[in-house]
Amino acid sequence: MEATTDSGRDLPPGGLRPVLTTPRLRLRPLSEADTDWWVRLHTDDQVNQFVGAYTHRQAAVRLRDIRQQWVQRGHGLCAVELTSTGEAIGRSGLNWWETLGETEIGWTFARAHWGNGYATEAARAVLAWGFGALGIGQITAMIHHGNTASTTVARRLGFTPLREDSVLGRSCTVYALSSDDFAASEDRTPQ
Repeated sequence: MEATTDSGRDLPPGGLRPVLTTPRLRLRPLSEADTDWWVRLHTDDQVNQFVGAYTHRQAAVRLRDIRQQWVQRGHGLCAVELTSTGEAIGRSGLNWWETLGETEIGWTFARAHWGNGYATEAARAVLAWGFGALGIGQITAMIHHGNTASTTVARRLGFTPLREDSVLGRSCTVYALSSDDFAASEDRTPQ
């Protein structure tokens, strides 16, 4: 599977805002304009079980922080849309953790779209971009204990456990994937 990158509108100072595409998905940088959608996505108790729910104000602050990361680091979280309809079905992307000195990948999808391989497809495109265009050497995935669906996605992508940790007050396993291991796994993935 190949992900392509297009430049987006509303470029931040000094940086490209990529749009990643796969055969079924379009990933575009999140912005404050996505606040209502972000709140709706995180309203479902099964969706927010591991990532939390947001008030409108909390969502606006989080999306402002995401936009700032795009400006400062050239990457951040993206809305994931179906290319066939334009419907936003989830989010995925990269998040820099200053306190850990790590770049993390994440994914969250609306329950109606679980079980279709979208998380794996979106994450694979983000990883290809992060390891390729951005030149990141290692990407982590912080997965809360009990989140078997995300653990399955991480393992499918080639992640392996790195350490046990606590993130935002919750226990998690931090998985890691190097650019070399990702490249080797992509060479073995049927196209």
